[in-house]
Amino acid sequence: MQSRLNVHLITHTPDPEKVIAGAAKLCYSPKGIEGTMEQSDDEKNRKFVQMLVGMGHESPLEHISFTFGIEGVSRSLTHQLVRHRIGASYSQKSQRYVEEKNFEYIIPPEIENRPKAKANYLEAMEMSGKYYEEITKELYEDYVKLYMEKGETEKEAKKTAKKKAIEDARFVLPNACETKIIVTMNARALLHFFNHRCCNRAQWEIQELAIEMLRQVKEIAPTVFDKGGPKCLDNPCPEGAMTCGEIVEVRDRFSKL
Repeated sequence: MQSRLNVHLITHTPDPEKVIAGAAKLCYSPKGIEGTMEQSDDEKNRKFVQMLVGMGHESPLEHISFTFGIEGVSRSLTHQLVRHRIGASYSQKSQRYVEEKNFEYIIPPEIENRPKAKANYLEAMEMSGKYYEEITKELYEDYVKLYMEKGETEKEAKKTAKKKAIEDARFVLPNACETKIIVTMNARALLHFFNHRCCNRAQWEIQELAIEMLRQVKEIAPTVFDKGGPKCLDNPCPEGAMTCGEIVEVRDRFSKL
């Protein structure tokens, strides 16, 4: 069964731009923390955060974080996502503990648009599911016997056998297999993530995810993420000869986000 991207901003630091401004001002203020946090109104905080971001003074941005619930993405995507390790935390659905019977999967657009390629792809997904279930069944039956011979009750043996069976059977599952993941990143980590994954040269699926995450955080902290996106929004493309050649179109698209 095909699955679609679903991104939900679960929670975030309250008053994020106030927190950033207060944290930065504390470094240069003789006042206590309470006084520093309360001395500015929203407009002053906005201008101060704008100045910080413009100067590239990013350490105060680490004080605010955003937590996303992400569904309808492939294992291929999350292999890329978890490479963003600094300032990020992940909790992902386990294929060792959760059986993937009748698993959902992602179809790349270029395959979706080609009838022959799509037919082969769907067949591959069906066969992966078939072999997964057959391997799980065979391993499960053998493990139940093994653990009962070791003295476990039938109930205990079945529980242990199920986990052992699916942790080996999962090796036959494709990268396309749908997964779910909770992601928490601080604002500095998010800006770095957007720099790399909103770029036209990013893989299509993680680019789609990054743009949707950016759209959602801009609603919460517009000043922090005003320049969020690929590196070419305010500077020449850093990709050199590997540039997509669409800098005008990219800047226009992100200006409307």
